[in-house]
Amino acid sequence: MTDRATESPREAIVAEIMLSTENLSMRFGGLTAVADLAISIEKNEIAGLIGPNGAGKTTAFNVITGMYRPSEGRVRYKGKDITGLKPHSITELGVARTFQNIRLFRDLTVLENVLVGCNMSIDTGIFGATLHLPGYLKKEKGARDFAMKLLESVGLAGQAGENAVSLPYGKQRRLEIVRALATKPTMLLLDEPAAGMNPQESVELMALIRRVRDEFDLTIFLIEHHMQVVMGVCDHMYVLDYGVTIAHGDPSSIQKNPKVIEAYLGVE
Repeated sequence: MTDRATESPREAIVAEIMLSTENLSMRFGGLTAVADLAISIEKNEIAGLIGPNGAGKTTAFNVITGMYRPSEGRVRYKGKDITGLKPHSITELGVARTFQNIRLFRDLTVLENVLVGCNMSIDTGIFGATLHLPGYLKKEKGARDFAMKLLESVGLAGQAGENAVSLPYGKQRRLEIVRALATKPTMLLLDEPAAGMNPQESVELMALIRRVRDEFDLTIFLIEHHMQVVMGVCDHMYVLDYGVTIAHGDPSSIQKNPKVIEAYLGVE
């Protein structure tokens, strides 16, 4: 574990590593999108992955969550090697994510979108679901109650019956986070959650991320271009440039890092 520039009360205890990668690389033909990525994220930490456009951030998320199989390296979650597992298998282990482009089900209501995430916990077999046996109905009611509780926690319960895509953009972003929470994860990956938000929505998002971390006992790893958001919520940050990690540390040290400044602003 790399020493952190500042130590929180949480870090004073022996840290539990939730997610780590070792020499993680992803190549597409002759293009190396991610090279030797090594991260280590502790339980209940909010960690950020930043970098200029095309730095390899979303590719790193896609490898971690099983959408791509890495060219080299390993991914470990709670010490378990999850390299190359399918996305649904990684979700079952407790890793949920959102996407850079909102992926709500356009023809479903707000509540139905959340129930899609809840369906992972409704496991009564095909006969129970088809015949609506008591065991299935009980679990279905529990899922609906849980979904409504999640919607209430982010102020969307009043829109439960509305079509999901009719919501304002900021609320659609919140809904996508809620749908991820419906899988009952222990780790949440957010890909540019503040994208397209106005300043007020971004401030509200920062509060939501912190509250979600605390209320659901989560570890959060996020990609974000909105510097106010990422600097305001992250405990630790990693910076990619052309797929290579050029810096990591607490937000204060990242802001002052010459390599980071050069990557974002360039040099004469």
